[in-house]
Amino acid sequence: MQAVKLAFLGAGNMSGSIIGGLIAKGVPTENIIATRRSEERLSELKSQFSIITSSDNSDAVAKSDVVILGVKPQMMQELCNEIREQVQKSKPLIVSVAAGLKSETLERWLGGDVAVVRTMPNTPSLLGCGATGLYANSKVTGIQQGLAEKLMQAVGLALWVEDEAQMDAVTAVSGSGPAYFFLAMEALQKAGENVGLSTEVAEKLAIQTALGAARMASESEYDAAELRRRVTSPGGTTEQALNTFNEGGLTELYRKAVQAAANRGQELADQLDN
Repeated sequence: MQAVKLAFLGAGNMSGSIIGGLIAKGVPTENIIATRRSEERLSELKSQFSIITSSDNSDAVAKSDVVILGVKPQMMQELCNEIREQVQKSKPLIVSVAAGLKSETLERWLGGDVAVVRTMPNTPSLLGCGATGLYANSKVTGIQQGLAEKLMQAVGLALWVEDEAQMDAVTAVSGSGPAYFFLAMEALQKAGENVGLSTEVAEKLAIQTALGAARMASESEYDAAELRRRVTSPGGTTEQALNTFNEGGLTELYRKAVQAAANRGQELADQLDN
């Protein structure tokens, strides 16, 4: 990545996180250019990372091997129209971090015959511990695929899917997933208050327990199911709580929730395509 020229168009919080991760991994700041309509935000990026900034999207594309599209989905077609001519001239790798937009749609807006990688990062990427799903269209070479993977590894885990339809599942599991865990922490805190804990104590215990459990699952040689079994003593308190969750249909509720999110992702993608 050290010799690759990178352009972040519409550089917001997610782009800023990726830029920070890349610099931490040794990518030279002079190889990174960021654009944004807000001069204030550009000044912040330049001050924070000492990268090149510009308000000219087409010029940024002309100087880059990889172009990261970071604007909101509703603004993407306008941006693609603006840079289409230059993309057709220089044929950079296009990486989209916009939720819901299909690679086919982006390629069409950019004039066709364009290498496009669609990604779905999540908000923990802002802390460098994100989870990103990636899909490459048929124009993406093996070398370009490696570049896209290293790009998203700058903010956490990066995993490929072979079928773009699975990106809706990625959105449902990891894209929306942080909110599921926030809800679980919120519910656990309230339950703790219900059995006598103060709000402050219940909140801190719920958050730290979630953090510890996630680290155990991430760093252990055992999967989540085995870890659950290992902390569940027959006839003990944990077993009673888990039995209650099972009686309430928690697993089925998760299945329905993730399916609903995936369905909505498909609906939004169709709307943006049209």
